[in-house]
Amino acid sequence: MADQEHEHGSMDYSDQEKTFDGFVKFTTYSVVIILVALVLLALING
Repeated sequence: MADQEHEHGSMDYSDQEKTFDGFVKFTTYSVVIILVALVLLALING
């Protein structure tokens, strides 16, 4: 296995942060679109 000592805080998190930011953005847009669709359905079927 690896003979390196682990140093806390030495990991590069940039890819994980980009992925998480994309996930949050996708989720936010999805929720907004779903809410708009529900409001439109309520108004149309009113």
